[in-house]
Amino acid sequence: MTPASTDPIQTQLRAIVDAARERRAEDVVVLDLTDVSSTLEYFVICTATAGLQLNAVQENIRNKAQEAGLPRPSVEGPSERWLLLAFGGSIVVHIMTKDAREYYDLEGLWSDARTLSFPEQATERG
Repeated sequence: MTPASTDPIQTQLRAIVDAARERRAEDVVVLDLTDVSSTLEYFVICTATAGLQLNAVQENIRNKAQEAGLPRPSVEGPSERWLLLAFGGSIVVHIMTKDAREYYDLEGLWSDARTLSFPEQATERG
């Protein structure tokens, strides 16, 4: 499903997805949890290498999300394998190494959630 660009939450999700991709995060997935959870709305999950790339991805996401109107996130982790950014109760971003992502299998745990599509924009492919 391709989200409507006029919805503020969809614009914020797009900003987060683009920010992750700008720092070379891989396999960026957005799960819509609104129909399967009473407390969570959206997960953004992406893969990064440990250390410097994890930090670069989270820093860019924080900056772009605030520009898109999201509050300052709370941060859990960080570790060399995983970092979580929670923007209020609406959007939770998981930045994980490949091993951590396979181990925690959030897409499998939330397999009933809808996956939203945010195709890469042509301008990103310089």
